Amino acid sequence: MFKRILASTVLFSILATATPSMDQASAAGTAYHVNVSTGTLNVRNQPSTTGKVIATLAKGYNVTVSSQGNGWARISFNGKVGYVSSKYIASGSTVTTASTVSSNYKSKAISIAKSNMGVRYVWGGTTPSGFDCSGLVTYSFNKAGYTKLPRTAGEMFNAGTKVTAYQPGDLLFYATSGGLKVTHVAIYIGNGQMIHAATSNGVSITSINNTYWKPKFMGAKRI
Repeated sequence: MFKRILASTVLFSILATATPSMDQASAAGTAYHVNVSTGTLNVRNQPSTTGKVIATLAKGYNVTVSSQGNGWARISFNGKVGYVSSKYIASGSTVTTASTVSSNYKSKAISIAKSNMGVRYVWGGTTPSGFDCSGLVTYSFNKAGYTKLPRTAGEMFNAGTKVTAYQPGDLLFYATSGGLKVTHVAIYIGNGQMIHAATSNGVSITSINNTYWKPKFMGAKRI
């Protein structure tokens, strides 16, 4: 009996050493995989469901957990700090990180988008049978090996790093309904041009100085 107890104690000690707890790992600033069954995770300004949602993160997004308690985790992402439910983060998960994605995924995404030139615009469309604006962007980047983009233009606008000097592969955002709400996204392809899925022309290339699009521009993000 004593030997069985001793063996169990030794085994537990080995497992505890080999697999640190979430709290132990978060104290070390470990990057966690956001595991969200619904596809997005709300980030709030305080550890409560009554906290204001300040961003949404897509499934597979890496965050750094600095502390946890009462079912909430304090995280940092894109230079921001917020709180998410601890049950939606999992340490040790297999993730796609910047180091494992080919450095030329942006040029590949542009090539894939261009290969779909002329495809008709379809609201909610995510395949070459029809694209909406964000559907074209997510499809192109997913095929290029970058799978961390959220689904909608508004959600994408909360990801990445804001830039004012554009590079091919940066995402450009527009408010087509007036106001400040982002409703359209395009991919910058260089030389003052962007490729996007437009309601009028489907997948097409246009100038970023186009008289229709320029006044509606909301900003650019680098992913």
